[in-house]
This record gives sequence, structure tokens and C-alpha cells, in this order.
Amino acid sequence: MLPHSLLIFFLPALVFAQFRQQLTIYQVLSVNGASSSRSWALPQSEGALSVSVALCSSISPVPRFFLTNSSNSNNLDDPGPSFGVDVFEMSLQFGQGNWTGSFPNGGVLAVDSNGASGISLEVAVSDRGPIHRSLNDLPFFGDTSSNQALIFSPVFDTFDLASPEFPNYKLPAANLSQPSPPSNPPNISLVISATSDGLENEPRTGCFLSSQRSTGATSNETLWAKDDLGWRKQWLSEGLTPSTNYTAFVVQDRTKISGPIYFATKSAAFNCPLVHSLPYCPGVAYSVPLPAPPNGDTTYTATNLPNKVTNTVISYMANFTTVLTTFACGRDWYSPLVGCDDCQREYRKWLCSISFTRCAEPSPENPDAFTSMPAAPTETGLAASIVTGAGGAQKVLSALIAVQTQDTARNENLPAFDSPYLQLQPCLEQCNQVDRACPPFVGFKCPTNNFNAAASYGVGYIDSADGDKAKGLTGVAQDKYGNVWCQMI
Repeated sequence: MLPHSLLIFFLPALVFAQFRQQLTIYQVLSVNGASSSRSWALPQSEGALSVSVALCSSISPVPRFFLTNSSNSNNLDDPGPSFGVDVFEMSLQFGQGNWTGSFPNGGVLAVDSNGASGISLEVAVSDRGPIHRSLNDLPFFGDTSSNQALIFSPVFDTFDLASPEFPNYKLPAANLSQPSPPSNPPNISLVISATSDGLENEPRTGCFLSSQRSTGATSNETLWAKDDLGWRKQWLSEGLTPSTNYTAFVVQDRTKISGPIYFATKSAAFNCPLVHSLPYCPGVAYSVPLPAPPNGDTTYTATNLPNKVTNTVISYMANFTTVLTTFACGRDWYSPLVGCDDCQREYRKWLCSISFTRCAEPSPENPDAFTSMPAAPTETGLAASIVTGAGGAQKVLSALIAVQTQDTARNENLPAFDSPYLQLQPCLEQCNQVDRACPPFVGFKCPTNNFNAAASYGVGYIDSADGDKAKGLTGVAQDKYGNVWCQMI
């Protein structure tokens, strides 16, 4: 039997042996402030393991996390800032961190409170990358009205774009339908907060954001394939405040974070309703100059859009497909890179973009920052897109055109709109994509940058006026801060 003095010496190790919990791969362990655990045993693995932590509450000072991969023996002291074998500190960024390495003999993860109390956190181990992490892809901003917002999650699943082949070469129907949805989609949620509340300064972790109450009410939530990239979650949030800046995060499976992105609601006087969820135009998710929706609806969808608008778009699409398939698409090649299916897909995007005119407003910071009339045919449009502010700094203006009630709408099949509005021009690249994808015989031509493109398109935003890819004023049609310079679907 050991002497009493030696028992006292080994007591800390015995305590660790009793309370150090073994972490299991793929299981997320939640630890609240009342827990006595301050270290956890990491499993052995021949391959690399990713250890991740996430703070579930806003706390200061921020605790520190240390790990060792020398052993997971219960007799091993907790790794810390000044002791332990092969100790590594896991740095946190916005409340979460991870460390990936080999654990041939297991390891130990420990938390140093750093003077904080009431720590609430999650820890996890995986051999497929960190469970707690920020996704590279951001949520996608559709558009807003004065009190609504259309937001999409990043793509979470793909679907096959079946390329038709000879001899049964058949293109998708003009009245397109959505693909079959995934059978087991991830758990995805949206969190919206007024930017003034400072949510982006709090822990950007799934467990923290999931505990926050989202601003507004989600009136429509569905899976939607808005483009050929894959499946997204689509939310229609209502009950927002006019002329207000908002911040949005998307949380996937409670541990993966996408965002933040920023957007602003329109002014209280803005009266263009949102249009979305059109299977034949899946990329349309923005405000359109239409009368108020019928039957008390707050937005337009495929179920309540006027038949004349729907039938015209589908008819144009059917006619174009008929012309396209007079070419022996399945047997002859007009390009080694694209085929008739690519041509039809890009034409659909362009047709939907010009058929559903987009309403917009200038930035609240620049209320007069719009073009009062279309550019002259000989203008490139760039001069109207740049304004010089204080100190000589240049600001880029959106391709907005003022439309009066007596003006003819871009799409004459849209019902009459009884108030002036600002029209956001389509990006010229939307047209150029059709030109590049389609065979010459269909006769599809886009206006040129240096002659008449700026009269009907936003020119020089994505590509330069000389056609250099992504070398325009902004390089993109819209950014994460809610700026939308020209319309692209």
C-alpha cells in the first residue's frame, strides 16, 4: 500500500482519471458553465484528426485551448500555456477554432478559463475535417421590399444536368420544373439581425447563433434550385423595418457557419412586390414593377402571377427551343465546349432577366446616385457609373434608370404599373453568355460595348469595357454588402 504522502501526490492524476471524458469521433459534446470538466481525452488514430471548439456564449476574457498529441493517458497532466509535452495552442477566430494533426497515441484537449467564468462551449473530433467551421461560400442575397427579404443558403447539394445524346436528343421543356429534391437535406437555418445590434461582433458559431432570435418572421421556407450550381434553402422573411441595414448568417447542422452578408430594406414608399419560386424562371427572386399581388398575397409566385406574363415567357422559350433543335444538336457539333443544352439554359436566364424587369432603389448613402435617362447609343455607360466623392474617391453607381408612368415597360406584357420606379438594368454579361453558348445560325446578337449596349444593359461592371473578364468596375454583379450594380441571374 502506498504511503499517505504519495497518495496525496498522485491525487490530481486520479481526479483526471475519474473525470476526463473520452471524446468520440463525429459526436459533438456540449459543455455548460456548471460542468467540472476542463480536459478531454482524444482518441487514437492512424490518420489525421481535426479537433474543433466553439464558444456558445459571448464571454470575456476569451478562454484559451491547448492540446497535446503525445498520449491520452489518464496520468498525463492537462496541457497548458507553461507545461505539458508537445503542447499546441488552438487559436480562436470569432469564437471557434480547430487543429488538425496526427494522434497515434491519442491526446488531451484542455481549456484554460483565462479568468472567465460560466463558459459554455462545444467540442468535437472528426477524421473528415473540422466539424465546427466557417464555410467558404456565402449566403446569396435575392432582394428586399420595404419589409421583406429573399435570402438563399449556399449550395448544399448538387444535381445532375443530364446532357441529351443522339439519337434521343431532347432538351428540357419550356415550362421547366424543379429537379427531384434531395432525400436527406441538412438542417439549415437563417439568422437575421439589425446590423446596429452588432451580431457580427459576437461569436460566429452555430451554437451561439442558433440561440439568437432572428429578426422578422419566415413566411416561406423551401428547397430551391435557383441555378445549375445545385440546391439551396430559400427563405422569405417578413416583418422587417423599412430603410434598415440587416446582417444575415446561415447555420448548417448547428456547427457550420456561412456569412455574414449584409443587406438593406427599401424605403416605405417602395411598392414593387417580390417575385420568386417560378420553376420556368428559377433565378428570378427580386422586386418587379407589378400591381399588388391578388387575394391578400404579399409576393408573386407561379401560383398567382398573371397568366399573360407566364404564358408569354413559356411561349418565347418554346419557340426558341424549336428553332434551336432544327440544328442536328445530338449529331453535329458547333463547338467543342458547349452544346444546344448550354445554349437553351443561358437563353432561359437571359429571357427571364429581361422579361421580369427588376425594381431597385439607390443606396441610402447616395439617394441621387442613379442615371436619369438611358445612356446615348454612343456612350459606353462608364461615365454615368462613376461619381467622385469627397477627397477625390470614386464611387460606383448601380445601373439604375428612372422609368415614368408614361414610359413603355421593357416587357410590354407586364401589367401597367401606376407609379414611377427605378429599373435596374441587366448586366451585359447576361446577354454575352447566350451569344457565347449558342450556334451562329440562331442569329442571337448582343449590343456592343462601344456603341449601344449602355442604352439597355449595365456595361463595364463585371467585365471591362474592353471585354476583359472580371476586370470591370466591380468585377461582380453584387457583393456581400448588399450592393447590386446590375441584374444577373
